[in-house]
Amino acid sequence: MNRSDLFDALAERYPHLTEADAQAAVMTILETMAAALAAGQRIELRGFGSFSVHQRRPRQARNPRTGAAVEVPERRTVHFKPGKALRDAVDGAAAGATTP
Repeated sequence: MNRSDLFDALAERYPHLTEADAQAAVMTILETMAAALAAGQRIELRGFGSFSVHQRRPRQARNPRTGAAVEVPERRTVHFKPGKALRDAVDGAAAGATTP
């Protein structure tokens, strides 16, 4: 699913919203979440999961092609931890799926 699929699903579920309104709602939510994470805040959506910012320390790595040592600077990354309801829903869907 991508952003345009979210726009369509929201507009379909709530027929009183125009497609432009659905798009504005999704974009507002995503922009607000991105701004909060950029500010180092944690986002918790009960039943879905939580997003947090983790700090990665600088480290030394190797270039796989040449084998030369490369310094990797410290950086901040986004970490997602799914909530119990999401884990159970995904696990239940996987258990019900048939394998060929």
